[in-house]
Amino acid sequence: MTSRVMLISPAVSAALREARFDDGCPLDPAGLRLARAAAGTLPAARRVRSSPTARCRETAGALGLDALDAPELAALDPGRWRGSTLAEVGAAEPEALARWLADPEAAPHGGESVDALCARVGAWLESIAENPEGTSDPARTIAVVEPEIARAALVHALGAPRPAFWRTDVPPLTAVELSGRAGRWNVRMGRPL
Repeated sequence: MTSRVMLISPAVSAALREARFDDGCPLDPAGLRLARAAAGTLPAARRVRSSPTARCRETAGALGLDALDAPELAALDPGRWRGSTLAEVGAAEPEALARWLADPEAAPHGGESVDALCARVGAWLESIAENPEGTSDPARTIAVVEPEIARAALVHALGAPRPAFWRTDVPPLTAVELSGRAGRWNVRMGRPL
């Protein structure tokens, strides 16, 4: 049975524009307008999920999706860095930031490591492939997720080493599409909505 998973990155918010660790800010007006313009362009899906962040929920709504929150698709927890810009963290804690970017197991911010995030997202992806929520139906899953969730899914699907997480860009309002079975995935990346 082939599973199909479409991961959609959220529209632009102030946090994204400012390279700031998300602090729950909503979409900005331009991002909301672009998401609304893409409404109606997605394929039908039996399961529609969303990262439980403001910008993912708002993007899903603007796209016309009735998405359920998926806690297992929650954004990477940046701990005490939440709300700070990357430049601010780099100025205040350069060694900690360097360690976090170099070591997937590091979580100097007191939140979640990249390694833990990749494991969490990989487990969700395999659970969808093995048993799509208790059905034998290989129906499509669409999930509006933070970029780091899409990155973690790509690392898992491709069997890439965890440091590859930082080498993948996921632009706003693009789709990463995965198809396959547990343990073997094909990837289609970066399709704009």
